[in-house]
Amino acid sequence: MQINAAIQLLPFGNDSEKYTIIDNAIQLIQDSGLKYKVCPFETVVEGQAKEVYELIDKIRKESLKKCEDLLINIKIHAANRDLKFEEKLVKY
Repeated sequence: MQINAAIQLLPFGNDSEKYTIIDNAIQLIQDSGLKYKVCPFETVVEGQAKEVYELIDKIRKESLKKCEDLLINIKIHAANRDLKFEEKLVKY
């Protein structure tokens, strides 16, 4: 099934690198081929559950190469049907 996930990355340790780490995570999302939307506090991704979970793990592994500690806040919307961004935004 297709899910939606909001991913927020909060790197700790190397303040001079935190935006580079976040930019690298966004680049991984862009390179994934999944539909996404970058927002001010998180990036939302739409795709098959397995692909989204693999992307989150890749972001975790790559980010930890450049910082000591990392918080990843994830919100996942899953259902017994494919989910699309548009259904959440139709009234806007």
